[in-house]
Amino acid sequence: MKWFIQSNQNQDKSNKQRLKLTLFEMVLFAMFGALMFASKKLMEFLPNIHLLGMFTILLTVVYRKKALIPIYIYVLLDGLISGFNVWWVPYLYVWTLLWGAIMLLPRNIPRKWAVVVYPAICSLHGFLFGILYSPAQALFFGLDFRQTVAWIISGIPFDVIHGISNLIAGLLIYPMSLLLRKLSASVSLEIK
Repeated sequence: MKWFIQSNQNQDKSNKQRLKLTLFEMVLFAMFGALMFASKKLMEFLPNIHLLGMFTILLTVVYRKKALIPIYIYVLLDGLISGFNVWWVPYLYVWTLLWGAIMLLPRNIPRKWAVVVYPAICSLHGFLFGILYSPAQALFFGLDFRQTVAWIISGIPFDVIHGISNLIAGLLIYPMSLLLRKLSASVSLEIK
C-alpha cells in the first residue's frame, strides 16, 4: 500500500512538472490564440472556411494537454469580440472534441500515417460540425428530434464546404508540426 501511495505522489509531481508553462509557451500560446481568432475573422467572408481545425490539431500534436490553452484563448476572444451569445456556447465543446480525438492518437505516429490521419480527422470534424453543433441548438431553441434533424440536413451544404476546406488546411498540419517542434526545441536549448 505504501508503494502505491508513493507511486501516486510521484505521478502527481510528474504531472505538475509536465503542465508547468515556460515563458516561451505562454507567449506562443497567446500568439496562437490571437492568430486563431484573427484568421477566423479575416476569413469570415468565406462560409465555413477557416484554419481553426488545422490550428487545433497542430497545437495538440505538438503540445498535447497544453494545447487547450490557446484553443480556449481563441474561444474567449471570439466571445469577447463577437459577443457571448447562443452561437458561442457550442464553441466551448466542439474544439475540445477535436482536441480529444487527436489526444487519443499515439503521440508520435509515423510520417506516412500522420500525413493522412491528421487531414482526415480535420476534414471529418468539418463534415460533422453541424451534428456536433446541434445539441446546443436543440437545447437553446427547444427543438425536438425531428426539428434537430431538419436543422442538420439544412446545414449539409455548409458542412460539405467545411469538410473539404478542412481537408485542404489539414495538409499543413504535419509539416507545420515539424517546424513548431524545431522552434520549441531550439528555444529550449537557447534558454538552457
